[in-house]
Amino acid sequence: MINIIQSEYLKYKRTFKRKLILLAPLFFILIALPTKFLMPPDFLKHLKPWQLLLGNGYNWWSVLFTPMGIALFAALVQSQEKKAGNYRGLLLHNISPSAIWTGKIAVMAIHTFLTTLVLIVVIIISGVITVGKDIPWLKIFAGGFTIWLTSLPLIPLQLWAATWKGTAVSIALGIFGLIIGAEEAPKPYWIYVPWSWPMRLLSPITGVHPNGIPLSPGDPLLDSSVIPVGIAVSIITLVVFTFLTAIWFNKEEVK
Repeated sequence: MINIIQSEYLKYKRTFKRKLILLAPLFFILIALPTKFLMPPDFLKHLKPWQLLLGNGYNWWSVLFTPMGIALFAALVQSQEKKAGNYRGLLLHNISPSAIWTGKIAVMAIHTFLTTLVLIVVIIISGVITVGKDIPWLKIFAGGFTIWLTSLPLIPLQLWAATWKGTAVSIALGIFGLIIGAEEAPKPYWIYVPWSWPMRLLSPITGVHPNGIPLSPGDPLLDSSVIPVGIAVSIITLVVFTFLTAIWFNKEEVK
């Protein structure tokens, strides 16, 4: 498996997927920073210095990048594989299709982790420049890694969609996830919608509603008990989705 992961990792060298790791966090911070200067002064005075930056940066990240970024990522992975022969190499080597599939998911997870690290660094630098003091280290790291962990189940799901029907279906699924995730995140049934998990768990960490509005004290969305539940469900779902899609991929390649 280690050799498979190393092989998959090398495929990303000098590709747009690698550039996406750096460009995506910068793009979302460029969106978040101007918001501070567009907000009315009366609105800003009720916020803690870092709350607006964290709320906007992480909120945009969970609402847009989580569904659409992973959808695009999966589409790019499948497009590259199609150009390379569409897994015909499996017919020439004694390699388990399920192992190849699991390796792809693992490498995609590693790259989204690296993207999260870049996002965290960019947020810290942006905050030091615009706020300059009392850095909320715990909230910054908790928010970033919570989004990453809860987005992992989308990787096998989106990769399956891209492999099954191509880029259009992967992007369409991402758009569907964006809409339903934002719609269900503040509702009681958020736990049944994987796309809503990053948004819902982010609320008690940053104190911001999935729609980007700061939460009032006592708001139910500030309940932090959802965080361990959401992370546990995300890890279990990742294993289940990986297992089921690996079985599907194995059958497809055997055909």
